[in-house]
Amino acid sequence: MKKNLGRLIKQPLGVLGLVIVFFWIGVALLAPVLAPPQDLNNPYMMLRHGFSSLPLSPGKLWPWGATSGGYDIYYGIVWGSRTALIIGLTTVLSTSIMGTLIGGLSGFYGGILDEVTMRIVDLFMSIPFLIAVIVMTTVLGKGLDKIIFALILFGWHKYARMMRGEVLKVKEQEFILAAKSMGASSMRIFFIHIVPNSIYPVMILMSINIGRMVLVAASLSFVGVGSEPGFADWGQMLNFSRSWISGIPGHPFHYYYTYLYPSIAILSFVLGWTILGDVLRDTHDSQSEI
Repeated sequence: MKKNLGRLIKQPLGVLGLVIVFFWIGVALLAPVLAPPQDLNNPYMMLRHGFSSLPLSPGKLWPWGATSGGYDIYYGIVWGSRTALIIGLTTVLSTSIMGTLIGGLSGFYGGILDEVTMRIVDLFMSIPFLIAVIVMTTVLGKGLDKIIFALILFGWHKYARMMRGEVLKVKEQEFILAAKSMGASSMRIFFIHIVPNSIYPVMILMSINIGRMVLVAASLSFVGVGSEPGFADWGQMLNFSRSWISGIPGHPFHYYYTYLYPSIAILSFVLGWTILGDVLRDTHDSQSEI
């Protein structure tokens, strides 16, 4: 794993992915400094500059403009980075841990446990992910916690299938058989020997899925079943701009600022994590071929 990470920073694309990822992490950490909240008890609610249905052009008090309803775009982008990281990291960490344990133990013990577990995984894989999440959030209602719950509920099975396949390969290797012959317990073999030697492909999937989960969450907010109105969320900011994408007669880009900045934020965030995952996968594959 250390060799793969070392190769990552030697590749231009890998460095680009790291730069983008650390940029948004920095923005999220410095959000209270970059965009000081008026309400310290609820900093994720975007600042409002009036209640006009028309967007406000960039000005001194709102440098990137304001959406319909007077929501400050700059504030939403800055604090939306925290929302994106919360969604991405929480859902991916939760689903990967669930999938690693369920799929890993299934492949390790085999038998009836493996058969039942894989049929459950097949059931979840047969359900269209985006449709299932939309239905779930519609039933549960709006809110960041509802989005995260729905993404976790329907997102763990890919990790389980991947981890099971890796465990089936690793558990037949000689060092595992040697550990068994020395009397090591099943749990020690699984957590000390098998998991560390099977987890790298899961980590690659985690990196790719952070951007994917944020994109799905933004899609939910865009169609109106995601976060609450006014919450600092890039998808909801795009929702506010839907009526102004075509501009006004004779000036198709008159309200460009309402959709340009949120689009760039989503694109760059997802691109950074995807590039990182792709480079990690390439380095892993190249090492496997040696």
